[in-house]
Amino acid sequence: MSIEQPLENHPLATIDKIVHSPARLMLLAYLYVVESAEYIFLVNMTGLTWGNLATHIGKLETAGYVEVEKEIRGKKVHSMVHLTNQGRKAFKTYKTTMQSVLNDLPD
Repeated sequence: MSIEQPLENHPLATIDKIVHSPARLMLLAYLYVVESAEYIFLVNMTGLTWGNLATHIGKLETAGYVEVEKEIRGKKVHSMVHLTNQGRKAFKTYKTTMQSVLNDLPD
């Protein structure tokens, strides 16, 4: 195989780029271990701004990886986010792929 040819057989060639983004990976990792999370929890844990959080949650929602439930509490919107089955599967696949690639590297 020449160096100019794509390495289509390498596990990283098919890595999910939605999950691979550092901010989205952080969000998915937190959501993976809880039933659901409030936006304020995710902002505090990730250090993302409200705008960045909304953008990344939107991309994950468009991909079908998370669902957002909003309700009005008093006069404020309360937003909860949880992983979908598709999101849980995507995160597990990403985790397995990355562990395999990293475990194959020499020390």
